[in-house]
Amino acid sequence: MATDKSGEIAINMAETKASAKGTAPLLNYSKAVAAVEPPNRGAKKGLAVGDFVLRLCALGAALGATVAMGTADQLLPFFTEFLQFEAQYDDFDTFRFFVMALGIVSSYLLLSLPLSIICIIRPLATTPRLSLVIFDSMMAALTIAAGSASASMVYLAHNGNDDVNWLPFCQQFGDFCQSASGAVIGSLLAAALLLIIIILSAFALKRN
Repeated sequence: MATDKSGEIAINMAETKASAKGTAPLLNYSKAVAAVEPPNRGAKKGLAVGDFVLRLCALGAALGATVAMGTADQLLPFFTEFLQFEAQYDDFDTFRFFVMALGIVSSYLLLSLPLSIICIIRPLATTPRLSLVIFDSMMAALTIAAGSASASMVYLAHNGNDDVNWLPFCQQFGDFCQSASGAVIGSLLAAALLLIIIILSAFALKRN
């Protein structure tokens, strides 16, 4: 009986050691996988994909606003021997600034797409994301400045200003004012999208 008990104890000890040896590598492998792939990788990749889609939308809005304002031109059908009534965007310094600013923003958004793709491929990389946040903030400020300044000019064109005897002229140049108003709306939409992109980037940079 003693021999049988000792044999059983020896067998049980051998099985325990064998099972421990078999499970230890599995535990170490699971820990290694958890260390290589953090749990927030998928969330950051989703934010990067959303950033890319919103960046494309902002590019479309900024480019559309630039084209709409740059092509704003109307010639009235009546004229005199010495005068021809025409309204163009470059007749106003504010609208010139608008076209230049939105052109810069459109070019930046186009050039930022490769960096946004890098953020999708490497969602844990902080350098490209931080660079995008910095330049996105600058472009958002430029877009808001151009859009708000042009919005004030569009308001004056529609309503005038009695204090300085500035008469509204959108009744005569309706097509010109419609194009300018659409451009201002597009710029404000681009600015809103840029602000959303900055918020998404801030969440992506957050360490969990």
